[in-house]
Amino acid sequence: MGKVYLVGAGPGDPDLITVKGLKAIEQSDIILYDRLVNKALLDHAPKYARFIYCGKSPNRHSLPQEEINALLVSLAKEGSTITRLKGGDPFIFGRGGEEAEVLSAHDIQFEVVPGITSGAAAPAYAGIPVTHRDYSSSVAFVSGVVKKSVDVEEYWKHLALGPETLCIYMGVKKLPEICRLLIKHGRNIDTPAALIHCGTSNTQKTVTGTLENIVELSEEIRNPAMIVIGEVVRLRDKINWYEEAAFQENIPEAIYQ
Repeated sequence: MGKVYLVGAGPGDPDLITVKGLKAIEQSDIILYDRLVNKALLDHAPKYARFIYCGKSPNRHSLPQEEINALLVSLAKEGSTITRLKGGDPFIFGRGGEEAEVLSAHDIQFEVVPGITSGAAAPAYAGIPVTHRDYSSSVAFVSGVVKKSVDVEEYWKHLALGPETLCIYMGVKKLPEICRLLIKHGRNIDTPAALIHCGTSNTQKTVTGTLENIVELSEEIRNPAMIVIGEVVRLRDKINWYEEAAFQENIPEAIYQ
């Protein structure tokens, strides 16, 4: 029986993977990797390693999750050492919990290797600390896409007056609805907001505004992008340290398939 490593590859910059994650790649027979994984990380795999692309983009999955689960089980039962390489962190909107459940049900040994999630890293690279003593003592990592069974109105109503900082994944297409519902349920229209495209790469682009105008200002922003809503966005004007340097220095580009 083989072993599966559920590894977080980090948010884009290949240097942000953990040492433990890199060691897992270096010893793997097979690597199943996602769309937002920087493919430069695959260069660390053994020469004999086999690569399987499992990327998901909006409305397009190269492999359904059920097939990925079955593949992990079958390959492990063949005795292979497998790295399931995921963008960000495997347990933060990475479906790593679902895969761990399946592996556990089949008595397959696995190990979770946490990664840096884009909800923390992209804002940091945009000069936005998600918490700050003067602005925010609470932060929520939020999915912009919910199951059909979820009441969307209640979902955003709950968040409107909840955590002071919202870091929203997978929300670009839903941004007009998100802003409308947050304002409807109590968030001030002047609340600062930011969209960060390709965070931590040398193609990172950040647009800032408010809940009232961010939709209009960010019309050219496409996935992948992190949305940050909260007073902490104001700090970008003071501590934006990365984007100008990224164009002047040889900072590795995020490679997306």
